Amino acid sequence: MKFLDRLFVSRPLRIAVIVLWLVLGGLGGSFAQRFQAVQKNEESSFLPGSSESVRELALAKRFPSGERFTAITVVRRDGGLGPADRAAIAAVSASLNARPPVTGSGPVLTQTSPDGTTALVIVNLNPRGQETLLTSSVNQVDSRMAPLRARGLTVKVSGPAGFSRDAVNVFSSINGTLLLATGALVFVLLIVIYRSPIFSIIPLVSVLMAEAFSRFCGWAIAEAGVTVNGQSAGVLPVLVFGAGTDYALLLVARYREELRRHESPVEAMRLALRRAGPAIFASGGTVILALLCLSLAEVNGTSGLGPIGAMGVALAVAAMLTLLPAALVVGGRRAFWPFVPAYGSAGADETHGAWRRIAERVAASPRRVWIGTALLLGLGCLGLTSFSSGLTNTQDFRGSVQSVEGQLLIAKAFPAGANAPTDVVVRDRAALPRSQRALQMIPGVAYVGPPEVGRPGARFAVTLNVNPYSGAAENLIPKLRAAVHAASATALVGGPTAQQRDFDTAAAHDNRVIVPIVLVVVFVVLALVLRAIALPLLLIATVILSFAGALGASAAIFANLFGYPGETSTLPLLAFIFLVALGVDYNIFLMARTREEALREGTRQGMLRGLAATGAVITSAGIVLAGTFTMLATLPLKTLTELGFTIAFGVLLDTFIVRSLLVPALVFDIGARVWWPSSLARPVEATRRRRLRAVRRVSV
Repeated sequence: MKFLDRLFVSRPLRIAVIVLWLVLGGLGGSFAQRFQAVQKNEESSFLPGSSESVRELALAKRFPSGERFTAITVVRRDGGLGPADRAAIAAVSASLNARPPVTGSGPVLTQTSPDGTTALVIVNLNPRGQETLLTSSVNQVDSRMAPLRARGLTVKVSGPAGFSRDAVNVFSSINGTLLLATGALVFVLLIVIYRSPIFSIIPLVSVLMAEAFSRFCGWAIAEAGVTVNGQSAGVLPVLVFGAGTDYALLLVARYREELRRHESPVEAMRLALRRAGPAIFASGGTVILALLCLSLAEVNGTSGLGPIGAMGVALAVAAMLTLLPAALVVGGRRAFWPFVPAYGSAGADETHGAWRRIAERVAASPRRVWIGTALLLGLGCLGLTSFSSGLTNTQDFRGSVQSVEGQLLIAKAFPAGANAPTDVVVRDRAALPRSQRALQMIPGVAYVGPPEVGRPGARFAVTLNVNPYSGAAENLIPKLRAAVHAASATALVGGPTAQQRDFDTAAAHDNRVIVPIVLVVVFVVLALVLRAIALPLLLIATVILSFAGALGASAAIFANLFGYPGETSTLPLLAFIFLVALGVDYNIFLMARTREEALREGTRQGMLRGLAATGAVITSAGIVLAGTFTMLATLPLKTLTELGFTIAFGVLLDTFIVRSLLVPALVFDIGARVWWPSSLARPVEATRRRRLRAVRRVSV
């Protein structure tokens, strides 16, 4: 923090810091569209290269027809398609054959249902990895269906390409809305907290500059080869706003404290940075390291969130330790109008106030408090029995979209799997007949399509009787693979259903592997910051209990109140990362101040004074962070709704229950032993050191 001390002594340097951040924010804003353009939202981009479905896709691209990424238009008339309807469908198909979409590949096929009510217009697209071209092609197919809609026919564009188009449209529409909603919420909360519309602008602008520059950094990370999807891009501004505002609240609270003790704003800021800066740095470092652990994930979308999220938190920390202090010192005391902290005035501190009274009540019967709060969190854990990783693509959209509506129409007249057949590549052509026979014998397979021969061998489509985006279809994939592998050891099974199966398998692996690594990283950081071993273990235990309670309660709410069919398979890991890292954040704020006070007053008084001094600011920070993540819950995808709700609920649980009651009660009950093996765990030596410090202060 010595560098920051020197940085804010000079007025020209303070102005230079402000100008630099304004330039960086402007640069980031100019890259917003580029950042959106490099995002990948198709299922296959999330999977590791070793997945069977990804290997199948690589071979499929080498066949004459290329990658099968079909836009399947469903045309239906409940009373049956008449001759004129069939002629109009044929005309549209001929038009698409004559003038194919920009990424059109191969002839347009039509298929009529046995009951004569529904026809499928199947357009094969080859997007060549460019999401914008795919969306444009699907939009062209959709617009060419206007003559059929004019006849009163029900027309819906579905298939893998239709689902991808709808997902891209959802993500492209939420970025601006999410940023505005989050910014407005943070501004309102800052006004409520500080009761100063003028002052609230300073931390808000500081966070906005960090968020804007994160767009440029996100684009650079994606260009470097990291997979960035709409979920990562949606979480990024929420994370920057939430974490940045938290760190701003902590710094400003300490700055106001020092303004009452020192006449010079520069001196007050210097001391505020010296005392609050290490806690902010340690807290941000914990979140950054926890997020970077996601880079080890097999699911590319999850591993991409690691560096993207870590970058956002790093920018938030940098802005709050440079831009915010510079702007506050330039603004001086006047920035706090109308509640200006006057030099020499009294304010809420560690000796009195509402949080001091709460601390004293907890200290009066700590064992009763921690047992009661632990049981309350345990009740939330019971909700884990409601958790089910069964949320599929067709169930993810909260609103009505064409691809889902089309899937439902297909299921009425065709085998449900006709919307997205499973692809099989058999490299040994001699094994093709027995591979097809083996698959046709499996219950759940409607029919096996004709083969296409190419350089990699032969490939054919397998149509299932069930919705290809359902859990039942996913459960068929291992059976299909076992059958075809027995017929040909080099055969591969891919397609949308297989990709979803591989995604869930990789997500389960990530849950098992990354969670222990994150716990070790968090423990090491806590041990270094608090210079103890017992207390970090205790804090990690409380955060794990808080996470389990939040996830369980959220799962019960999703099932019984929202009526959701399940949760996405990545929710446990992402919720764990955010809740553990952010929960430890608040514990660092609390226990770093407690340790500072305990060095002078002992563990019991240190805990009383630490909770009294940090209670208001940490509670405010928790409300702001929960509010920002709640913005994700307003978006039209259930995966983001579940993620936002779970984190917001968990943050509030951690703020009001764990940090305010459970942790203080445990510290009061255990006493100085929480600091083991540091000298604070030995009361006699700690008392001697406190007396020595008191003598030194008097002599000075």
